[in-house]
Amino acid sequence: MPLVSPPDVSHLSDYAHDWALVDVETSGLVARRDRVLSIAVLTFGPDGVQTGEYATLLNPGCDPGPVHVHGLTAERLSGAPTFEQVAGRIGALLQDRVMVAHNAQFDYDFLAHEFARARLYLPVAQRLCTLALNRRVEPPVAGLSLAALAEYYGVPQTSAHDALDDTRVLAGIFRSSLAEAARLGVPLPLVACPPRQDAQFAPKPPKTPCAYRNPGRPAPGDPLVQGMKIAVTGETATSRAELVARAVDAGLNIMSSVSRHTGVLVTNDSASGSAKARRAAAEGVTVVDEHTFLKLLADVRPGTPHEGPTRGKPSVAERPAAPAVPSAVAAPPVPSPAEAPPRQRSAASYTARPFGRRRVLVLGGTHQEASVVRARVVELGGAAAINLSAGVTDVVLLPGGELDRRMARVTALGLPVHPQGWLGTPVAEPADAPAGNGAVAEVLSRGGVIDLPTSGQWHVAASWAQLADCEIDVVAFVLDEDEQVSCDEDFVFYGAPESPDGSVRLRCDGPTEQSIAVDLAALPPAAHRIAVAAAIDGAETFGSVGAVQVVLAPGVDAPAVAQATLDAATSERTLLLAEIYRRGPRWRFRAVGQGYDHGLEALVRGYGVEVE
Repeated sequence: MPLVSPPDVSHLSDYAHDWALVDVETSGLVARRDRVLSIAVLTFGPDGVQTGEYATLLNPGCDPGPVHVHGLTAERLSGAPTFEQVAGRIGALLQDRVMVAHNAQFDYDFLAHEFARARLYLPVAQRLCTLALNRRVEPPVAGLSLAALAEYYGVPQTSAHDALDDTRVLAGIFRSSLAEAARLGVPLPLVACPPRQDAQFAPKPPKTPCAYRNPGRPAPGDPLVQGMKIAVTGETATSRAELVARAVDAGLNIMSSVSRHTGVLVTNDSASGSAKARRAAAEGVTVVDEHTFLKLLADVRPGTPHEGPTRGKPSVAERPAAPAVPSAVAAPPVPSPAEAPPRQRSAASYTARPFGRRRVLVLGGTHQEASVVRARVVELGGAAAINLSAGVTDVVLLPGGELDRRMARVTALGLPVHPQGWLGTPVAEPADAPAGNGAVAEVLSRGGVIDLPTSGQWHVAASWAQLADCEIDVVAFVLDEDEQVSCDEDFVFYGAPESPDGSVRLRCDGPTEQSIAVDLAALPPAAHRIAVAAAIDGAETFGSVGAVQVVLAPGVDAPAVAQATLDAATSERTLLLAEIYRRGPRWRFRAVGQGYDHGLEALVRGYGVEVE
C-alpha cells in the first residue's frame, strides 16, 4: 500500500543523509548542447525536515526549445539571471549533500555542463536517483514516471514541468520511497560523482558516418575503394583537416587508430616509431606517403553501401553473438532465436499459468544450483528476482540460504519460503499477487527474442545483487554488417559514455545498475547491431556475482517490455547480455547470456576496437 505518511528513518544510519533535491527544466535533452531554463533545490536534514529552498528562472541566451512542454517562453526568461550569476548560491545548497533527482543522471549532467560554462566546480560527491531507488523497491505501478509514483504514494501534483512543484512532489515520493527501502532492507543506489570542472568530458563532435562497407585492404598498386579505413600519422604538408575532409568526401572512413581492419596508413615518415606506425607494421597494413595518397584520392572506386533494413533478408545478428576472439573455456552455445518470437503477453493470459504472477527470489546453494532453480521458475512462467523487493512473492531456500542476510527481512515481511521441491508440485496463484496494469513484461529465457514495436528510444538496463565485492562495467558496441565497429568511438563505456552522434549512451543509475540507451532513429547507416555486455574489473568472476537481470523498456521511466535473468557459469569475466539488431525491416531484442573467461580488452579487440 502507498505510504502517505512514511515513518521517520533518521535513526537508520544507512538511510540518513543530508539531501539536496533538484529539478531542472531544459531547452532540450542533450546536456553538452542545451541549457537549463529553470532550477529548484530543496534541502533536507537526515530527519527529513526541510532546511532550505531556492527556485529561479534562468536566461539561457538561446532558444528555449519545446515551450509546449515547459511553458517557458523567451519573453518570460528575458529578465531572469544567467546561470553564472546564481551558480554560487546553487553550489552552496549542493555542497556536502547527496543530490537527489528523478532520473538523476540527466539533472547531474546538465548541472555539470552549466557549472563548467561558468568555470566553477560542481560540488556534488554523491547522487541518488529516485527512479533507480524505485526500481529496487518495485512498487506495483505500471511505470515509474513522477506522475505515476506521485499517485501511488499519495503525493499531490499541481503543475507538472514546473521545477519547484516537481521538486516538492519529488520530496514526497522520496520520503515514501526511502521508508519502503528501509522496510525491505534495500541498499540505497548511491552513485559516486567524479569531479567535473570543465567541459572536456563532453563527447566529441559527431563524426561523419561512412556510408560504405569496409572492402578490406588494397593490393599493391590497386586503387582505393569507398569504405576503406584510413589512418593518418605525423606531419603533413596539407592541413590535417583538409586531408580528412577530402578523404571523407571521397567516401573513405578516416580512423583515429590503426587495427587489423585498417586499409591504409598515411605517413611521410614510416620510420617515425609512432604508435600507429608500429601497429601498421605489426598488422601488415599498407603504408603510403601523403603525395601518393593524394594521387589515390583522385581515383577512388565505388564501394558497397551499407545495407538498410530490407524486408525478409536475415541479419548476421541472427547468428549467436560472439566476438572474434577465442575463449579460454568454450562458452555453451546460445540457442538460435525462433522465427516466430514470443510477443508481449497481457495480464489476462497468465490465468492458466499461476507462476506468471510469481516473482521468486532464490537464496543459498551454489551459483550453478541457484541458476537451475531460476531457469525452472522461468520455465513455469514466472520471473526470477535477484534482489528482495516489494515485487517478490516467494522465496526458494537452498542449502545455506538460511544464513543469507536477507532472510531476516523475508521473515519479517511474511513471505512464503519453499524448498526446492516446491517447483515440481502444482501451485495456485498467490492470493496477494498484484493484479497488474495492462501489459506484463515478457519474461525471456536465454536466447529469447522479441520484435520491437517501435523504432524510437530503448533502454537496456542491467542490474545485479549488491553482494560481491567487485566492480562491473556495462559497455555497448555499435556493429556493422561484418560484426565490427565502424570506428573506435562506436565502443561506448565509462571513459566514453556516449557515441559521437548521441545515438547510444551509457547511464549509471547505481553501484549495481547501469543501462544503455539506444535511439534507433539516430543510429548511423552502418549500424546493424548494438551488443550490450558486462565486464568485471579485477580477478573476480560472474560465478561470485551471481545472476544479472536485464530489463528492456521504451523509456527511462516506462513500463518494461521484456526482462531476463541471466546466469553465467562460474569462471567468466565478461558476459554478453543482450543485443538490439535488424531483422529485415524491423528491429529485434535478444537476451544473450553468453560468457567468456577473457577480460574486457580481449572482448573489445574482437569487435575491432583498438586498445592502447
